[in-house]
Amino acid sequence: MRALVRLVLALALIWTGGFVWFMLSLPGAADPALETDGIVVLTGGPGRVARGVALIEAGQADRLLISGVGMDVRPEELAVEVDAPAALFMARVDLDRRAADTVGNAIQIASWADRHDYASLRVVTAADHMPRALVEIEAQAPATIMLVPDAVPSAGGLRSLVTEYSKYLARRAALWSGRGEVLA
Repeated sequence: MRALVRLVLALALIWTGGFVWFMLSLPGAADPALETDGIVVLTGGPGRVARGVALIEAGQADRLLISGVGMDVRPEELAVEVDAPAALFMARVDLDRRAADTVGNAIQIASWADRHDYASLRVVTAADHMPRALVEIEAQAPATIMLVPDAVPSAGGLRSLVTEYSKYLARRAALWSGRGEVLA
């Protein structure tokens, strides 16, 4: 019984230490002077699309992919939402409507980058979502592609941080064990 208690305490201590590391290592916005071939936005939270559009308007890349857009959302609606010219959306923004989760985002992002022959991508998502998003994209994209995290502030608080850390650990373990397809 003591061995079980020690094991549980040790696992709790390891998880807590990892969680502190996770929180302290969350990225912020990337260097604004850094240009990449493409910009990708994983939808699902406030500020993400606006950040991606601001970056494309500033000339940080040639094209922008917004992954995980709802089937009924039109480019013109997104342009109005982020106060951007509709012409920008028609000329330099691609909408992915197939991705339903982070794994799906990663698959679509890797495919989009391959179609455009991009060697570098600026990845825009919430700070607490970024570690898992990068793990998923790295699992799908060629090892040679450079990923630049460009995080917007997380909006979910402690609960979101705990959830994202737990999902991150689960995905790392699944990919490490070769069973990455199990947890989507």
